[in-house]
Amino acid sequence: MKVFVGSKNQNKVTAVEESIRDYELFREAKIFEKVVPSHVSEQPKSLEETIEGAKNRAYNSYESDWISFGIEDGLMLVANTKSGFMNVCACVIYDGNQYHIGLSSAYESPKTIIDLILVEKLDMNQAYLKAGFTDNPSLWQAWWAIGILSKNRLLRKDFTKQAILTALIHLENEL
Repeated sequence: MKVFVGSKNQNKVTAVEESIRDYELFREAKIFEKVVPSHVSEQPKSLEETIEGAKNRAYNSYESDWISFGIEDGLMLVANTKSGFMNVCACVIYDGNQYHIGLSSAYESPKTIIDLILVEKLDMNQAYLKAGFTDNPSLWQAWWAIGILSKNRLLRKDFTKQAILTALIHLENEL
């Protein structure tokens, strides 16, 4: 079986590789990376937009008789949080007939970060750089904001795996 990941981001690709290891369906899988557009904003600002971006990545990387994975991180409105938003990862698996959707846990960034995203229209990486949380311009490729905030207790790859594993529940159980 061939599997496409709609990204060349190594955190996303490795997360897919590690997540599918224990599934009989993927026992002989070969994984290929493919850069595809999400057709959503650089920094999704709603759960709907985040899922739509993942869905578009899965669809745009699909080729006949293959399975494709689309992964997108974004913000979602959450009542009673300090900033009003939390970050979540969405994974959409497309098998040519159905979309299988999964989400990660969610975390809140400091209000200063959310303000930079909403007011100055920065993406998460740019906001963390500007606010001085990191000096790594490739934060999105490294440990991501969740690594900074959790002091490397939860890394981006593991955060992404949560979304993949919950999408695989739908695929494996034909829900």
